[in-house]
Amino acid sequence: MTAPRFGMVAGEASSDLIAGLMLAGLKERWPALKAAGIGGPRLAAQGFEIWWPSSKLSIFGYVDALRNLRELLSIRRQLGTRLIERQPSAFIGIDAPDFNFGLEKRLRAAGIKTIHFVCPSIWAWRPERVQTIREACEHVLCLFPFEPELLRKHGIAATYVGHPLADEIPMQVSQAAARKVLQEHDVPDPGGETLVALLPGSRKSEIELIAPPMLAAAELMQKERPGLRFVLPAAPGMRKLIDPLVAVHPGLRLAVVDGLSHKVLAACDITLVASGTATLEAALFKRPMVICYRVSRLNAWRMRGKNLLPWVGLPNVLAREFLVPELIQEQCTAENIAAEGLAWLADPARHARVQARFEQQHQVLRCNTAKTAADAIAKIIGA
Repeated sequence: MTAPRFGMVAGEASSDLIAGLMLAGLKERWPALKAAGIGGPRLAAQGFEIWWPSSKLSIFGYVDALRNLRELLSIRRQLGTRLIERQPSAFIGIDAPDFNFGLEKRLRAAGIKTIHFVCPSIWAWRPERVQTIREACEHVLCLFPFEPELLRKHGIAATYVGHPLADEIPMQVSQAAARKVLQEHDVPDPGGETLVALLPGSRKSEIELIAPPMLAAAELMQKERPGLRFVLPAAPGMRKLIDPLVAVHPGLRLAVVDGLSHKVLAACDITLVASGTATLEAALFKRPMVICYRVSRLNAWRMRGKNLLPWVGLPNVLAREFLVPELIQEQCTAENIAAEGLAWLADPARHARVQARFEQQHQVLRCNTAKTAADAIAKIIGA
């Protein structure tokens, strides 16, 4: 067989990261493969042909989607037409279900095999999506071990491939080495002082809603413990939103760096983090965390009552218990965030217990995802 060609869509920074690691595994099997569609820098580094950047899809919730609906529909229509003309070996949609499922339905109807990587959280909310998944996807590649059986009960073929981040992030990391790297990017050496990472998210709406209480919480924590230092890794394109918010806290011992989120997580002692993939990254780095999340009032109203689980953060979902605190919507205040952050610093025994649980989760998720996913895709396309 000649080298396969794939269409792909990775809709935001976390999807681009996962897709880039997967594409590296696919290229080990098929060095001459071609892939094109929507992606970011991690996909581009693997030779991916970017027709539209991931930033075009980096929105959240109903309000943002409505504001950008005309452009999103236009991009999806153009992308679908282009892929149907090219007839790739398969289309792989990485997360971004609201965008990808509609595209996958159209491509599948045109005879193109459709694979979805990252099972939508039907186990957490919106179980009505099962029918959509069944219509859109020939196969789902799952990050978490409990997902394939759930999908199979609904007649959807699925394979557990583990999480690529569990392969990329070492079981043990050198905090001292990570701090040296940050010094090279103008982050002051904290010495023996405690370093707290602030990760308010990678979307515009997250920065606007989560960064202000998170920064205010950091200021409250610093007042309680003057030796604390803080570092915030800004997601691509978000610096212009973050800098004005930081300027409101001139006395805060905070360094802002562009990217480097993994180095920041390796260097820190604890993290205040927006719910999402970053919570799993923090767990894989064995860092205690306070999970924070807020959405617009309209989005909160639309989502209310649809959650099926008591947990939102991925480390808690995997553990099936509240390993780490979650401060969602009205609870996401500076005072609450600061109190939970300081509680971690005051309880070394709790700190050690949660790190041991995170190590167990890391071992379960480490499955050589790039190769496992490539093997599954090869079977699907008959290669």
